[in-house]
Amino acid sequence: MSRIAGVLRRTFGLVREHVGTDHLGNKYYSVPEQKTWTGRVVHAKRMVETANPTEYEYIEGSIPIEWDAWIRGRRKEPPSVEELLKNESYREQIKLKANEVEERDLALQAKEYKEGLVATPARTLTKGHASSTSFGKQELSEEPSTAGNTFEPGSWIPNPKK
Repeated sequence: MSRIAGVLRRTFGLVREHVGTDHLGNKYYSVPEQKTWTGRVVHAKRMVETANPTEYEYIEGSIPIEWDAWIRGRRKEPPSVEELLKNESYREQIKLKANEVEERDLALQAKEYKEGLVATPARTLTKGHASSTSFGKQELSEEPSTAGNTFEPGSWIPNPKK
């Protein structure tokens, strides 16, 4: 089907220029502003032909950030291979530094707990859901706890004080 579409595009004047391919196999094209054989003006646009053409297989990150910026028109020139490699190594460095900071923070937190400078967080185990009437209670009581949807005025009278 794509061969037929390509032949029709070339025959009737819609030409797209291959700009680049990313490491995931996505192909990027630029369609310059042009007139078709019918005289209709086709405005310049940018497009991507994804490696996974089915929409349900798309996951976040299937298009690199730099190429996404080019497709959306936030940058004029498509990214170079050197730029992509440089940015990828920079992102990896940031991840490593973030892991180091998190490890230092956890170690400092453990030290503060051990020295008694900071109270350890209370660990509670509550069964049920917060919207249920028995949330946080150990046992269900016989007393009514909510009006709910079945409340009728005067249908319940509290026990007299003993």
